[in-house]
Amino acid sequence: MLTSKAKYALRAMIDLAIETGTGPRRPFFIGDIARRQDIPRRFLENILLDLRKHGLVVSHRGKAGGYALAKAPDLISFADIIRAIDGPLALTPCTSRTAYQRCEDCRDEAMCAIRKTMLKVRQASADILESTTLAQAASTGEGVNDAIDQVRATGD
Repeated sequence: MLTSKAKYALRAMIDLAIETGTGPRRPFFIGDIARRQDIPRRFLENILLDLRKHGLVVSHRGKAGGYALAKAPDLISFADIIRAIDGPLALTPCTSRTAYQRCEDCRDEAMCAIRKTMLKVRQASADILESTTLAQAASTGEGVNDAIDQVRATGD
């Protein structure tokens, strides 16, 4: 399940993409983002620090400082943001591409019916999340809830 922290991260990043538009990526104040997206400021500060560590935003100090997207909005996917905040997209460790681990209780990974199904779920979710960019979300009005609905439709 997508955490509140990941939802807030997506909302904040979409907000930055909308505010940036197609112009130069200038910094925006945390307080302004928090107010526009109704995100607790202290929580948003921690989220933006995590996103900065993963190279998705940059911070600028000073009077005109704040946070800006580190790359163009069309180069940042929902999957990038979710991985930065919540970790792998896969529901099981044996189906993760970025953090694979064999399940301790698995007798035969090649024959495991759970793994086969979870691979399909992971692939469907990843396809949607990796192909949905901030630019698309900002320009089409497709937001976090629409992307989550798409993932649920393929995974349920």
